[in-house]
Amino acid sequence: MNPDTTRRVNIKDVAREAGVSPTTVSHALNARGQVDARTRARVEKAALKLGYQPNRHAQRLRTGEAHMIVLLSSMPFAVAGGPSRLGFLMEIAAVAASAALDRSLALVLAPPMESGQVPLELLDVDGALVIEPSAGDPNMEYLKRRGLPVVAIGKPGGARSAVPYVDIHSAQTTRLLLDHLYAQGACKVAMILGSAQRNSYLEAQAAYREVVTARRQPFLLSLADEVRGEDGGREAAHALLAAHPDIDALCVPVDAFAAGAVKAIAEAGRRIPQDVMVATRYDGVRARTCDPPLTAVDLHLEQVAHEAIDLLFDHLRGDLSRRAVAGPAADLVARASSARKGTGG
Repeated sequence: MNPDTTRRVNIKDVAREAGVSPTTVSHALNARGQVDARTRARVEKAALKLGYQPNRHAQRLRTGEAHMIVLLSSMPFAVAGGPSRLGFLMEIAAVAASAALDRSLALVLAPPMESGQVPLELLDVDGALVIEPSAGDPNMEYLKRRGLPVVAIGKPGGARSAVPYVDIHSAQTTRLLLDHLYAQGACKVAMILGSAQRNSYLEAQAAYREVVTARRQPFLLSLADEVRGEDGGREAAHALLAAHPDIDALCVPVDAFAAGAVKAIAEAGRRIPQDVMVATRYDGVRARTCDPPLTAVDLHLEQVAHEAIDLLFDHLRGDLSRRAVAGPAADLVARASSARKGTGG
């Protein structure tokens, strides 16, 4: 009998193969109850043949043991790490770890990898929080194959994704930044986004297109490879400024790209904000320590983290009633990178 590769092999499959009851399989594999050596060997042989892996999550829920969850981002280190000291990821981790402990959950932080793919097979976890997964995210696919409860922070990429999530309102945040730049006197705003199929990028692009179309202004978008990090933002900004010298503002949601864009503007002999304004999304270390400091938005990540832990805990307990939770609305944090004299906003 070949294992069914389209679904997870369960205890009933092993029982059927071994010719015993599911209870006997559970006792044999977990060293509980009275199971004779011959039956135990038959059960172990069947489990090995079918590739059965015990659901540790379910076992721990039944026994009341502490559970372990992992927090990870599939964004490569060049974006998720670097000078920001894990920025977005670490800010969520600090709150999520405390909220998890309140529910007898231990949180493991998986640091961002160069490739974006985390070696999750090394971790014995019961569930996961994944930050802004892209369509076809390999970490998400691995977790789903293992049958583990997963909650995304940010709507997952891909129209058919069934993963529960906390919505961080990427379209509204993009409009907040664009409205601010125009209120500060911008006339031609360009955008730099990542090329990965992340929902936040797709929502930001759609919002930007709507805004510039309504203003009858050109759609000036450049997509950068996340692996390039700040260099990717720098290269994209150089290309945009060379092709469209009259650009007077850049909306760059990814903070690593925004830091690179600032370098490109200076290298092009332009001043910030007098010649070109810059705004980014995440109000983290990069935004605050950039020269000049970058206008950004407060995403209220403390509340987002609490919402994500609450949702994951529901799913760990088997309560699947909530699939999406609306996170808090973002607030603009205006700084010198967009503060032109004599204008309001």
